[in-house]
Amino acid sequence: MNPSEWFTEQLPGADSAFSLKIKKKLHEEQSAFQFLEIYETETFGNLMVIDGCTMVSTRDNFFYHEMISHPALFTHPEPKRVWIIGGGDCGTLKEVLKHRSVEHAVQIDIDERVTRLAEIYFPELCESNSDLRAELKFIDGIKWVKDAEPNSVDIIIVDSTDPVGPAEGLFSKAFYHDCFNCLSEHGMVVQQSESALYHLKLIGEMRDAMGSAGFGHLQTLFFPQCIYPSGWWSATIASKTSLAKFRELDAADKPFDTTYYNVDIHKAALAQPEFFKKAFSL
Repeated sequence: MNPSEWFTEQLPGADSAFSLKIKKKLHEEQSAFQFLEIYETETFGNLMVIDGCTMVSTRDNFFYHEMISHPALFTHPEPKRVWIIGGGDCGTLKEVLKHRSVEHAVQIDIDERVTRLAEIYFPELCESNSDLRAELKFIDGIKWVKDAEPNSVDIIIVDSTDPVGPAEGLFSKAFYHDCFNCLSEHGMVVQQSESALYHLKLIGEMRDAMGSAGFGHLQTLFFPQCIYPSGWWSATIASKTSLAKFRELDAADKPFDTTYYNVDIHKAALAQPEFFKKAFSL
């Protein structure tokens, strides 16, 4: 097989790689912040790659977008105001706006080109961009949170790239402290937290930073994500109040369709592997 027919992302230090057979490259450009590529693949639909790392595909994006949004929104007692830091492909925004309680959802991504390319190559993810409750901002999300007033938001979803480049500051104690300050009484921040198999040290550093910033309740949940390193991903929720229960009846009776998320998946995602429990004495 000709290697040029495949897109491959190698993971330094893990001696592993993920590949997809491609039909053709649809687009590439250097934005003001990162190098963006769009491929048409044989079996995963369109694929967006940022700085050489797989970001979103037509076939499997629902795992990530549903699991970074619905568990948190069904855990908060009444989420009305939601901010999405990053999330330029708009898939998370689409899932958030499925919740009737949400009155205002702001997506803050520093790179407008990600959204404009998603509108072309992933239009199904951008279906809610014109929702009257949606607001798109192309500014620095770290500064947005830092400058926010207290009690400004109920849930902050950090839908970011890996902790390098523009996203590095989103994994810091200072950022979590700013999140804590602008969240409402039952406020929570949920952030993609990489793979527990490959990035356990990073998850530990995130959890420590979240706790040090004032969040007394932490919860890491797990889900499959084929195109990301190891194929097994996670998100971590940090909350001002208890995460022991979620609105199970509301989730069971949700008035919208999902592809992966349901009550059973929500419960299963919270099961902690033994090595994870031992790492953090859970």
